[in-house]
Amino acid sequence: MIHEIQPHSYDNSFHQYTPKQNDIALYYEDQTMLLILKDKKIALPRFYQLKDSAKDGAEYLFSIDGEGCYLLHEQPHIQKDHLLCMQSIQLMREAEQWIGFAGITGWQLYRWEQAHRYCGKCGALMRRSGKERAFVCTNCQTREYPKINPAIIVAVSDGDDLLMIKSPGSTSSRYHLIAGYVEVGETFEQTVAREVMEEVGVKIKNIKYYKSQPWAFSDTVMIGFTAQLDGKRMPFAIQEEEIAEAKWINRKDIPDHLNQASIGSELIQKFKEHKL
Repeated sequence: MIHEIQPHSYDNSFHQYTPKQNDIALYYEDQTMLLILKDKKIALPRFYQLKDSAKDGAEYLFSIDGEGCYLLHEQPHIQKDHLLCMQSIQLMREAEQWIGFAGITGWQLYRWEQAHRYCGKCGALMRRSGKERAFVCTNCQTREYPKINPAIIVAVSDGDDLLMIKSPGSTSSRYHLIAGYVEVGETFEQTVAREVMEEVGVKIKNIKYYKSQPWAFSDTVMIGFTAQLDGKRMPFAIQEEEIAEAKWINRKDIPDHLNQASIGSELIQKFKEHKL
């Protein structure tokens, strides 16, 4: 999955550091970020490749292998190498995994900062806290932390068949798993049962936790589960605004999910390989 970058190590402890020459500079504009194309490979800009002024106002976010990753608030001037723009989501497919992870994690924090310039309670300007990763209102002292939305995704099986769906408007031939956001007052397991019942009208049992994954594109932490059909198969009761099609697909008929950047793809592949 995209966050599994071993043997590289990720440290998101809060610090207020000053960039070193070999540290990483992250600059974003909406859904694009600036990258270096070096020897026909995508790389993250380093401060030694930028003018010294790039360090002014650079904000420490996290580190990869002890090298700091800093958010730049103004577009840097490049001293050498070729600069390119790329949508953050492309990094999953076209860059080394640790580069993709660093890029989209920085992008998540960039979007959070862009959305919290003003207080949602009183409308006053927000300022960065000097003690933790948070914004504090300059008027009412309301404190805002990075937004993380918990959501579940579940592989529901019935023997050698897996319950898979398509979303309305999907142009892909692939099917995917049922997923949904956790509502107020729910446990994760309750969300799993509710989402499956709401979307396809299927009752499930033996709900078991699989693993979790941060998913920066939607400010989400995905909590993966497995479950089994409870009772006999009945015609699906599809929630049409959420689901275009649902079907039971046999293991042997499931296409390989070779790019397992997401927990959903991993769950599907593990089921296909008799590993769930």
